[in-house]
Amino acid sequence: MMQSVDVAIIGGGMVGLTVAAALEKSGLRVAVIESKLPDTQLDNLPDVRVSAISRASENILDYVGAWQGIVSRRAAPYTSMKVWEQDSFAHIDFEAEQIAQRNLGHIVENRVIQLSLLEKIEKQDNVTVFAPERCSKILFGESEAWINLESGKAITAKLVVGADGANSWLRQQLDIPLTHWDYGHSALVANIRTVDSHNKTARQIFRPEGPLAFLPLGESNLSSIVWSLDPLHAEDLVSMPEEEFNKQLTAGFDNQLGLCEVEGERQAFPLKMRYAKDFVKERVVLVGDAAHTIHPLAGQGVNLGLADAAALAETIIELHLEGKDIGLKTNLRPFERWRKAEAAQMIASMQGFKTLFSGSNPIKKLVRGIGMSLTNEVTPVKDECLKRALGLSGRLPKMATKK
Repeated sequence: MMQSVDVAIIGGGMVGLTVAAALEKSGLRVAVIESKLPDTQLDNLPDVRVSAISRASENILDYVGAWQGIVSRRAAPYTSMKVWEQDSFAHIDFEAEQIAQRNLGHIVENRVIQLSLLEKIEKQDNVTVFAPERCSKILFGESEAWINLESGKAITAKLVVGADGANSWLRQQLDIPLTHWDYGHSALVANIRTVDSHNKTARQIFRPEGPLAFLPLGESNLSSIVWSLDPLHAEDLVSMPEEEFNKQLTAGFDNQLGLCEVEGERQAFPLKMRYAKDFVKERVVLVGDAAHTIHPLAGQGVNLGLADAAALAETIIELHLEGKDIGLKTNLRPFERWRKAEAAQMIASMQGFKTLFSGSNPIKKLVRGIGMSLTNEVTPVKDECLKRALGLSGRLPKMATKK
């Protein structure tokens, strides 16, 4: 059975579904192909994979009609942020009220975002979801692409969107080269109960072996952690008895919120930078982790991907309204230049931060201390840092500015 659509999106995660949702009123037929649907039942304890959703991303999700579904499930706003270096005078504090904002963002489980987007697109007449389904083959003609699914179904599309993650099947089929390096770290994630309340404050401590972030969840004494560590150390911490893990975490966090106690599972995953040579080919475009992955230092990976989704949807709609072919590489080049520049800038910024805050050289510690202290005192610089974290500066998709 062959189905013809205008846009076929491979990957039904947060980014792919945002593209589909954003195309609701475009008049275009859309297919979403996803290998695994999420469990719709949320546990009392939040999932360990969460994202810090910026104001720009909130605006995008609100624009496509998914934000209310997120808030009605589970989302934790945070109003301040504290960053400091262990054994140093370096520190900086941010408050939402400094720039007349109600909060600095929300900590949201990735699955909550995905479920809310799925709920939204299920109501769209122009979207067909193929799930659970896997792609087996892709071929290209002059004016369309043919996708074969493992079930025997087939889809033709004018444009194929690769939103299928860091190990993108589509990217591999096209042999798109990657610039990549291993950060030499793993991220340990878990839910942590603390004696003291987090007071809706996100906290990050820079330690010689890597940063440790405590992200506030909905319960006042519950946080999600992201701990960047040497891979072997991370694996040791995942497998060690809870009591010993709690001791090491409490000490590693400078006892900021009292005794820490892990609740539920601990996971560790490797951290790698990836940057595709091409975000666009004939009939193909890559978005989100399929195009780029960055260090989770500032929690900007998902926000970068959601901006890709919004920018792509806006580009597709504009081309369609102008009567142009939405799959031609030459028509998609402005999108590619825009998003490659944004991704490259973010990758460079994260690498600069990582290099600056790695190691315990006394001179580097002094430079860090002076730099952070000056930033903390100079209001315009501090405000600009806040606006960038909120996604309120730089070149933004129109959807990111709506509110």
